[in-house]
Amino acid sequence: MKYLGIDYGTKKVGLAISDEGASFAFPKEIVSIEKALERIVELTEEEKVGGIVLGHSIASNGEKNEIASFVESFTEKLQSKISVPIFFEREDFSSVEAHRYQTKAGDRDDSAAAIILQRYLDKLLDNKNMQQ
Repeated sequence: MKYLGIDYGTKKVGLAISDEGASFAFPKEIVSIEKALERIVELTEEEKVGGIVLGHSIASNGEKNEIASFVESFTEKLQSKISVPIFFEREDFSSVEAHRYQTKAGDRDDSAAAIILQRYLDKLLDNKNMQQ
């Protein structure tokens, strides 16, 4: 099953997609806030996504940060348009990490989305391994 990762920002939204086996996350694209909802619905159908992983915007002290209310509002809108489950993964420092790993110049929101998604996928794998 494929997963779609989302890094929701103030101006842009980074998107990432997993492989069918839900082992690896890959940067997909960056879209404007205005086009994000429509594009995510399209990608969910095109890629046959079985779950969406949205970066949970929480400060390092565990409290909601300034963008959290925007993410919550976006999540409500998204849930009304799709039938796949939405999961949350902390997005702490994902943009910093993306900057460290991405060698090309330019925006890194899609790479940050891939990092968020990979964190989630790694937890799924860990839980699967613990059950065996």
